[in-house]
Amino acid sequence: MGGSTLKAQVHAEMTAALKAGDKLRLSALRMLAAAITNREKDVLHELSDDEVREVAGREVKRRSESIEAFDAAGRTELADRERAEREVLLPFAPEQLSDAEVDVLIDDAIASTGAASAKEMGKVMGVVMASAKGKVDGGLVQRKVLERLGE
Repeated sequence: MGGSTLKAQVHAEMTAALKAGDKLRLSALRMLAAAITNREKDVLHELSDDEVREVAGREVKRRSESIEAFDAAGRTELADRERAEREVLLPFAPEQLSDAEVDVLIDDAIASTGAASAKEMGKVMGVVMASAKGKVDGGLVQRKVLERLGE
């Protein structure tokens, strides 16, 4: 195969879930495998482990957004299913940065861009998100940057 060992791990876990009759796990892993395949078609090469982690990170974020929407609508059974799928996908996603690590990135970005007001939030966000490479939620960064720069 020669490409991603993480991609092979996704397929191996799909086989195990199929044999075990774990429908929810199988469904979540199939969606991840499909997302990986779609991304490979977009970039025209087999994904590296880091690229597979990025795809998995997007899928985890998608589940998190769905959970918020379902919870807000009072659809707990759907929210619970999304939570279970997110748990299946988390091991494949990038390790998230701690609050302290995010704070350091934000402080460094504010210092390097010279941002002094909320109008310059875009500059700071760009620097932070580029350095974090999918390891932090943009909403969290946005809230923290606004706290520092003042709304």
